[in-house]
Amino acid sequence: QVQLVESGGGLVQAGGSLRLSCAASGRTLSSYAMGWFRQAPGKEREFVADISRRGMLTHYADSVKGRFTISRDNAKNTVYLQMNNLKPEDTAVYYCATSPLIAHQDASRYDYWGQGTQVTVSS
Repeated sequence: QVQLVESGGGLVQAGGSLRLSCAASGRTLSSYAMGWFRQAPGKEREFVADISRRGMLTHYADSVKGRFTISRDNAKNTVYLQMNNLKPEDTAVYYCATSPLIAHQDASRYDYWGQGTQVTVSS
């Protein structure tokens, strides 16, 4: 059974940083591209970033480019999202997901999702 567990969310002031982790069990993440999405209250889920299987390719939403960094440690079966210079508009539940191939913002191509971790940025 595949399980993705996000952690690292919390409450932070604007301009602060958080590092999210996504740990997998039941699946070897090195065989899959990984993505991070987020969903704010009353809004649709949106793409944040993704990374190829070996970490050579990354892609970011324009809203987080230059502030967020996605990375992975396949030896630890874990993917990370380093979030710097956080803004109140970054407040959302953040989800990680796996995809057999790099999928960018096409959520339908991701096959397993975590339960999410809450990130709240105060002004």
